[in-house]
Amino acid sequence: MERLLIVGCGDIARRALPRLKARYAVTALVRDPDDAAALRARGIDTFVADLDRPATLSQLAGPVHHLLHLAPPDDGSDEDRRTRGLVAVLTAKGMLPRRVVYISTSGVYGDCGGARVDETRAPNPQSARARRRLDAERVLRAWQPGTVILRVPGIYAADRLPLARLRQGIPVLREEDDVYTNHIHAEDLAAALLAALERAPEGGLYNVSDDTEMKMGEWFDFVADRHGLPRPPRVSRAEAADVIPPALLSFMSESRRLSNARLKRELGFRLRYPTVREGVPVAIEGTR
Repeated sequence: MERLLIVGCGDIARRALPRLKARYAVTALVRDPDDAAALRARGIDTFVADLDRPATLSQLAGPVHHLLHLAPPDDGSDEDRRTRGLVAVLTAKGMLPRRVVYISTSGVYGDCGGARVDETRAPNPQSARARRRLDAERVLRAWQPGTVILRVPGIYAADRLPLARLRQGIPVLREEDDVYTNHIHAEDLAAALLAALERAPEGGLYNVSDDTEMKMGEWFDFVADRHGLPRPPRVSRAEAADVIPPALLSFMSESRRLSNARLKRELGFRLRYPTVREGVPVAIEGTR
């Protein structure tokens, strides 16, 4: 069997593992020894290393035919130093995978004023985290031009709902100031990862989003209603800086509606949860 190296074997990769194990000799690169033990218990070969210390990758050996790169960037700069270090080590070892799939973020598009956004739109990242993701895309494409990139918006699942924020009563923007937001269920993202690995043409670039068309305040209202929690208060953008945490407010500064037409057309992809209206009730059941 051909060898598949998974860098960053977290929730999304683990959802895909049963199918991956059937097709590849999987090696998972993880930082936490406890995570490694849990994966070994599932029959997965593991390699413990820290991408913040590239020297810990020195013992990685053997061929790498395919690479799934799901590790997030570090903080502190506009460069993804983790991806740069990984590429440097694999290059030094002569490990150039035939197929690379990287999970990036739709944040690389920046604020689009609520416009419909497909993959032809030029990146315009406006946050440091998005600039790091775009840096990783470019580093990987320079190293392996056939790298397939998945640009992903907000992921939701049972453990990825904004319940804590709702319980804290953190406000959201009023309708006239609000921004469009995009979503994908974790199970659908895992399925898209598999589709990209198995069917995407070299150099493929895909928005991995569901069909929901919803503003952020409506998203919070919807989750609150479905979970039996109070809806969050609404504030103007002028008031927001005083009452909304900066990390959350930064997401309220960008508005876009992602098109997933290419994902469906080129990969024949079908969403298990076409919108949050189908996916959130299932996710909420998982929290009870």
